[in-house]
Amino acid sequence: MNGFITRTVAIELADAELSGDLSMAPRSRGMVVFVHGSGSSRHSPRNQFVATALQKRGFDTLLFDLLTEEEDSDYRTRFDIDLLTKRLLDVTAWIGRQKSIPPLPLYYFGASTGAAAALNAAAELGEQVDAVVSRGGRPDLALENLPRVRAPTLLIVGGYDEEVIALNEQAYAALRCAKKLAIVPRATHLFEEPGTLEEVARLAGEWFEHHCPSIAATALGE
Repeated sequence: MNGFITRTVAIELADAELSGDLSMAPRSRGMVVFVHGSGSSRHSPRNQFVATALQKRGFDTLLFDLLTEEEDSDYRTRFDIDLLTKRLLDVTAWIGRQKSIPPLPLYYFGASTGAAAALNAAAELGEQVDAVVSRGGRPDLALENLPRVRAPTLLIVGGYDEEVIALNEQAYAALRCAKKLAIVPRATHLFEEPGTLEEVARLAGEWFEHHCPSIAATALGE
């Protein structure tokens, strides 16, 4: 989809100021918020690749840093799922306060530990979240909250990522929403093999499209 404008935004929260890259077009099918994993950032090349693919399908995207530079320097903070969940909830509320962002269907795309934060937030927000996709995620870290998730959830795992497959199978069994577990053949944890990240983008795009509300396109200002 043409017409996307990307700008860096300062996301001012009560306990931190975070940086984000917001990409929007005049007409959009929804807003996909990316939640990166531990040790990563909004500059994750894999998330950026998927974001570009989703933009071509007509989705706005927001990639943001969950932690400040100081927080990210602490290994323990990177794995503080409660803090990461709070940040995602706060950023979601921030989106709702921006006059420049129209009310849109809301989607989460989480990777690694970010997937746990995405699912925790989805459990908290209920029907406010329209769908969730996890890429190589650790949904097992949100295990106790998974039965409360209402958003249709797609878990994507690499076929060679055997340990994470087992953890995702455990999480899949706990989910009570519309759900799917997709195994990408010949892919390792980071989906670095040729064509595997393209498959992740295709699966995510189709999942979001399939679970897009009936108002498929929302115009700015409407």
